[in-house]
Amino acid sequence: MGVVVSVACDVIELVGTVCYMSELGRAACLLGVICGGLISAVACAAQIDDTSQQAPLDSRETGPLFLESAKADLLDLPDRIVEDSQDTFFRVDNISALLLAGGASIVLHQSNADENAAAYLEKHTVFHSFADESLKAIGSPVTHCAATGLWYALSAEKQDELNKERAWTMVTALSVTGLVTTGLKAIRDNDTPNGKAWAWPSGHTSSSFTVASVLHEFYGLKVGIPAYVVASLVGYRMMDAGDHWASDVVFGATLGWVVGHTIAAKHKKLEVAGFEILPYYAATRDGPAIGVSLVKQF
Repeated sequence: MGVVVSVACDVIELVGTVCYMSELGRAACLLGVICGGLISAVACAAQIDDTSQQAPLDSRETGPLFLESAKADLLDLPDRIVEDSQDTFFRVDNISALLLAGGASIVLHQSNADENAAAYLEKHTVFHSFADESLKAIGSPVTHCAATGLWYALSAEKQDELNKERAWTMVTALSVTGLVTTGLKAIRDNDTPNGKAWAWPSGHTSSSFTVASVLHEFYGLKVGIPAYVVASLVGYRMMDAGDHWASDVVFGATLGWVVGHTIAAKHKKLEVAGFEILPYYAATRDGPAIGVSLVKQF
């Protein structure tokens, strides 16, 4: 287990260093944390398996359950990202929303509204020191990945399949958002108000709204509303600090909302009054019995 912790710490430290080096690092760190962490976990699990095969049967120890789950899910991740991306961006309503947000971004940037908003915020800064750095950290894709990874690991260790699947859905949604955001940044390649590269769209904003949208789908408005408030504060902070134009935040928020809701809704299990609805099949003396069952974890 010490090897796993050591490898995980090395991965997080490496990704953190890359994130502070450039805007590209900040946008790409999402997949770095996910893939780096999971690959490290799989490698450690494989090492544990090889060792156990050589040891006598009585002395074998079972490795952490989340490593076994991570091995299986990591193999499925690329296909799942492709399928979920297709389901997200081949929908007319989603494409329409993104086109409207893209059009609004163009209008804001070409009409000097972006520059006017940036000039105003420069003179009327709201967030300072601790509040500024806190929102920056809360809205970071690195933070989202770390929290999701912990959620996944704890759920897998407890054999809580419902929360493990929800955590993995969050991984997929963050991955899709991160890939699209990074690709659009490379294509647009414009500067932020404070002169940094790859401004549009805002990665902090798109990732924050992805998290909020997934939580909304899974837990309703009681969790969704606070999550949207935090995501909105992150978006405002990115403008307030001069890290992004208003147009970057508008499109980032729309992208995160579209991806988060679509992917979470696809993988959300059908529930009624808190009970999960599952298909039911049983063999009886009179023949097969087919129906539905209601399941709830206490």
